[in-house]
Amino acid sequence: MRFYPLFFRAAFSWMDAERAHRIGFEAIRAVHRVGAGRMIERFARPAESLRTHAFGIEFPSPFGLAAGFDKEGKGIEALAELGFGHIEVGTITGQAQPGNPKPRLFRLIPDRAVVNRMGFNNDGASAVAPRIAAARRALEQRYGAQRPIIGINIGKTKVVPLEQAVEDYRTSARTLAPHADYLVVNVSSPNTPGLRLLQSVETLRPLLEAVREESLASAQRHVPLLVKIAPDLADGDIDDVARLALDLGLDGIIATNTTIGREGLVSDPAAVEACGEGGLSGAPLKARSLEVLRRLSAVVGNQLSLVSVGGVETSSDVKERLAAGASLVQGYTAFLYEGPFWAASLNRELAKAAVVTRGTAPA
Repeated sequence: MRFYPLFFRAAFSWMDAERAHRIGFEAIRAVHRVGAGRMIERFARPAESLRTHAFGIEFPSPFGLAAGFDKEGKGIEALAELGFGHIEVGTITGQAQPGNPKPRLFRLIPDRAVVNRMGFNNDGASAVAPRIAAARRALEQRYGAQRPIIGINIGKTKVVPLEQAVEDYRTSARTLAPHADYLVVNVSSPNTPGLRLLQSVETLRPLLEAVREESLASAQRHVPLLVKIAPDLADGDIDDVARLALDLGLDGIIATNTTIGREGLVSDPAAVEACGEGGLSGAPLKARSLEVLRRLSAVVGNQLSLVSVGGVETSSDVKERLAAGASLVQGYTAFLYEGPFWAASLNRELAKAAVVTRGTAPA
């Protein structure tokens, strides 16, 4: 019998979801601060056989933590001890912002899902950058060349008009790129008004070109650049984004963000309605996320790296995404339901299955 699901129901299931997240995250950080994380890390460190190459970087494992859990770079070292091959921090905006009014995070436990309308709450790029820089130095000292990878996810500040979005993203790229192993342009959250309009190729092209230019100038090196898209895009628009990524020479695409759809849920409709607006993540997103991955893979082949996220819960899910064309796989919502040893468990099962990704360097 697994302990954590029982603990979750007893300790967290009745609690406000954002408060539960804050308590859980602080507990993970506290374990790290007192040094106990080193014992966990010995148990959780991915097997050497899982080392994976994507966009010119070696990852300890193909499985990592998606953006949204650590929005401000406050727990990178602690999360690395849990076995994630990479930690994607963010979404971070050019200016600090409080996010949307509370309550703004809700669980649909029968669906193993979460609805959020957090609204990119974060301290802003200039405040977060030193934390990430310090975490990166600490990981380099501890793990050397085999350290977990740090991705940085950037988005638009809410008060910035859409016509000024490019400059806002430039600000974030200029501040954060020097500390990033890879950089993600998030244009797919449903919780910032108008943001998803930036996914059209006409507006996306100049945005990505500007971020890449600013990133290179600031970091003085090539920082792999990816774009994160929504599952709600029409199939034709997905194809257009894939072709744009190839045309611009991007390093990858992350698919997918949360969905505004509510189809196929088993939770009480009244409970779903009570959640209100926001992005749905978790198990209900699994089928569409996989469908988008396969569609992207059909267009881009092995010309760039695909990162699959959405409804990933088990090692079988990870293997399925890798087989469908992903170089890397991310999870988030299942972390809330499965607990702190989730990544370590998946890594062990993947190693036993002798998983090989299309991004793995040849022997």
